[in-house]
Amino acid sequence: MTKVLLSLHVLAAIIAVGPVTVAASMFPATLRRALGADHSDGDARTTLRTLHRICRVYAGVGIAVPLFGLATAGSLGVLGDTWLILSILLTATAAGVLALLILPAQDRALTAAAGPVAPSPAPSPPPGRLAMLTGVFNLLWATVTVLMIIRPGSTTGV
Repeated sequence: MTKVLLSLHVLAAIIAVGPVTVAASMFPATLRRALGADHSDGDARTTLRTLHRICRVYAGVGIAVPLFGLATAGSLGVLGDTWLILSILLTATAAGVLALLILPAQDRALTAAAGPVAPSPAPSPPPGRLAMLTGVFNLLWATVTVLMIIRPGSTTGV
């Protein structure tokens, strides 16, 4: 059963986290194009909406990653291991960055890219700030991935 849970955990991570990291990383550059030339790039705005939708949908699907991870850790008996606790904290931080910073910033950016309709209460984030937040999100996931592979202090190998 452990192998099945581990397989589901890894597949969920690839299928859910991968698209979010790619779409979120593409968003700032596309935002720069959409904001340039007096909002004349309709293709860039369409791409922004698509990238944001990918981020939102796969963020929801991404909940499966820690669920399968916790089930796998329970079956392996490693729930108290330091590397796992640190991975859980980093995963929660990455989820927070996505849900509380990146997705709302993308929402505001979509409004700004639509053109000057009415002043919004929250200003659109500069593309550079959004790129930085996305880099932090991606770095957190990369760190979790490394921890999952090397498992410091693990007695199960490596």
